[in-house]
This record gives sequence, C-alpha cells and structure tokens, in this order.
Amino acid sequence: MIAILIGAATALVIGFLGTPLFIRLLVSRGYGQFIRDDGPTAHHTKRGTPTMGGAVIVGAVLLAYSLTHLVMGMVGGSNGPTASGLLLLLLMGGMGLVGFFDDYIKISKQRSLGLSAPAKIAGQTTVGVVFGVLALQFPNEEGRTPGSTAVSFIRDTSFDFAFAGTVGGAILFVLWANLIITGTSNGVNLTDGLDGLAAGASILVFGAYMLMGIWQSNQSCGSSRVVGNVCYEVRDPLDLALLAASLCGALVGFLWWNTSPAKIFMGDTGSLALGGAIAGFAILSRTELLLVILAGLFVVITLSVIIQVGYFKLTGGKRVFLMAPLQHHFELKGWLEVTVVVRFWILAGLFVAVGLGIFYAEWVVG
Repeated sequence: MIAILIGAATALVIGFLGTPLFIRLLVSRGYGQFIRDDGPTAHHTKRGTPTMGGAVIVGAVLLAYSLTHLVMGMVGGSNGPTASGLLLLLLMGGMGLVGFFDDYIKISKQRSLGLSAPAKIAGQTTVGVVFGVLALQFPNEEGRTPGSTAVSFIRDTSFDFAFAGTVGGAILFVLWANLIITGTSNGVNLTDGLDGLAAGASILVFGAYMLMGIWQSNQSCGSSRVVGNVCYEVRDPLDLALLAASLCGALVGFLWWNTSPAKIFMGDTGSLALGGAIAGFAILSRTELLLVILAGLFVVITLSVIIQVGYFKLTGGKRVFLMAPLQHHFELKGWLEVTVVVRFWILAGLFVAVGLGIFYAEWVVG
C-alpha cells in the first residue's frame, strides 16, 4: 500500500512540474497542434497549442514506477518489477511511440493527418502482437502467466481459446488481445478532442483498476487473507495497482495544464498510450469484458463515430449527429466546451461506478 502511495505521489509531482518544462521545449521548437478546418469554429483558436504532451505522462509513469521499486527494494518491501508490470509498460510505451510518430508527422508537415491509416494500424498491430505473445509467457511459482487464453469478465470464464489447441489457442488469444488494444486505444484517441476530456475520464478508469488491483491482491488465490471460496488468479495484482496509481498521479499533474484553456495537448502520443494501458489492465487483471462498462464513455464515443459513418454511407450523405465524435455534436448544439467536458466526466464516473459495483457484487454473491 505504501508503494502505491509513493508511486502516485511521485508521478503527480513529475507530471505537474515536468509538463510546463515540456511546454517551453515544444514552444521553442514550434511544435504546435494543427486544427482541422471542418471542426467546430471555436477550436481554431487552439491552433499552435503545444502537443505531444503524452510524452510527459508516459515518462512520469516510467520514472515513478522505477523509483518506487528502487525505494521499496532498499527497505526490503519489493522484489523488483514484475512481468505484468513490465508488459503493461511495454504496451503503453509502444502505443505511445506509434502516437509520437503520428504527432510528429502532423507537426512537421503542418496538417491534421499524421500516419496513414494502414501505417497506424500496422504499428498498433505490431505492438499488440508482441504484447500478446509475451503475455502468455513468464509463469510464476503457481504457474500463472500475466495473460490467459480464457476470455474474462470479472475473472476467467469457461470460454477458453485453448479449445483450438496450444498453438491455436495462443494465436486466437493474440488476435483477441489485438482487438481489445486497437479498439481501446482508438476509443481514447477519439475522445481526446476537448480540453481535459480524455485525461479526466482516464483518471477515473485507472482509479478503478487501482482499487480492483488492491482487492485482487488481498483476495488472491493462495493468500491467507482470502474470505470464503472466491479468489482471483491474477499474476501480479499489486504491481498493476501501483501502475494504475502512477497513471492517476501523472494524469492529475498533466490535467492541471491540460484543462480549459489547455496550455498543452496530450496528442496521439498520450491518447494511444493511455488506451493501450487501459487495454493492458483489462487483459492482465482478467477483466476483459468488464472493460466495456468501466470504459463506457470511450465505448459510447467510438460507437457515435461508427453510427455516423455507417448511416452516412447507407443514406448517401445524411447524418445522425451534427458532428462526430459525440462531444463535438453537443458543441455544435451550443454547449460550452467546459460544460461538455464536465458532463462527460460525470458519465465516465457513472460507468466506472457501475463497473466497480458489478466487480464487487460478483465477489459478494460468490
């Protein structure tokens, strides 16, 4: 528990103090955001705002995680980084790198489009495949690997990709993991359209995974603290809780500068990294299907784009929303940007509350 507090506090300080320094660096190099001409007219004032702020978030988490394990190791409270923790950092960093290339192309060529869609998907897929393959390795003394071929809701369900054999099951798991990773990272990316929206919503989701990690650690199979016959077969729940807390801290520090009017945007560097991290938590904590509820705001915003594009093509040009993603529809309806952000934060909090309620209720009933 002390490690979680140290990680969160360290990441918060680094995020809060590091962001303005990064802003100065970006401004000195002229790395500003290019705004789409077809977006809400109010957004044109944001042209030139420094972007790629996600690098601060990723850097703060990496430093906080490393320093926490270093400090805890010195006092005998840590055995060092775990396989699950390192895999989540790999996924977050890898997706952030794809986003960095996307942001850099936008900035260097002064356009709203970065990587081409095939190139972006190829980058996300490469990172996802590496993560998926490695997630089935590194069994601990109980034989638990970070990932599982069984599809999970609050824990592993009876539907296991292993029905296709060892190799076939592993391939199906990698494909399943890639679907989760690509969908979640793109969902956060679509949400990152208003000042502070994606950062605030992500804090709520990571806060949920922090609480779930602590609970799973206390009720881990084989632990003397298990109450009743219900336990969790998650390899490194407490280390995942540390990373979730570090992400919360880093995002709170970053949000101070990202809230309206934003002094910096997280860019695809941040949105893809955060989406990858959320997907990683779902896979490694064995709560894959619960992710749809916990990250409900990202799901709704993604669905608004799918509905808009599909309806537009089917009807030959008609639209369901004034503009997609959904947050821009309400902007064009006359809502102030800050009003949209706060109300969407409330929705994100409600989704998280329902998800945590289901998580806890399953344990109580069990």
